[in-house]
Amino acid sequence: MKKSKVHEIPVAKPKLRKGDMVQVIAGDSKGKQGRILEMKRETNRAVVEGLNLVSRHTKPSAASPNGGIIKKEAPIHISNLKLLVGSKPTRVGRKLNDAGEIVRFAKINQEIIPS
Repeated sequence: MKKSKVHEIPVAKPKLRKGDMVQVIAGDSKGKQGRILEMKRETNRAVVEGLNLVSRHTKPSAASPNGGIIKKEAPIHISNLKLLVGSKPTRVGRKLNDAGEIVRFAKINQEIIPS
């Protein structure tokens, strides 16, 4: 079985982080908002709370004795997400602050985003 070439490319540092409020800008969940629960850096995807729900058919097990169909969040590519600053979606930039640390900032108003 061949490895996918997607995983061999060096991964750039994503500008979104776990805990950020984001808005979906493309796809079935377009316009919806949620908080990032998990970042998957290798595939440039994020799991967003309550968005991109898929149905998983599960067999009965110790964890779920009845089994059945479970709704679960699926990862969304980070190119389809924008960070929310206040109630506005914005692009994110990175720059050095006065102390020489790299900080994230909102491109719509140059406001520094707290980590």
